[in-house]
Amino acid sequence: MKLKTAKQMERHLKGMANHYRIEILLTIADNPNVSLMRIIEILEANPKTIGEHLRRLYAAGLVNKKYRSRFVEHTLSPYGKTFARFLESFRCTK
Repeated sequence: MKLKTAKQMERHLKGMANHYRIEILLTIADNPNVSLMRIIEILEANPKTIGEHLRRLYAAGLVNKKYRSRFVEHTLSPYGKTFARFLESFRCTK
């Protein structure tokens, strides 16, 4: 197994380093193939804000996009799934 460099890991960590991005990752984990409009409804947030954060998550390699006519479905990449599991375990307090 090839280890990631610190710079490669930084890209993923910075990609999720925002409360909206964390909420988006967890929302996509709970709702695979979710559209931008549905994410906006679930989070009750500004469309431009969510769109920009989704763009950053995509650029960081944490979210995949699949175009379906005029809609875009969002799923987690393998790294996105790993981070979502980490965030869920980190959220739980004992």
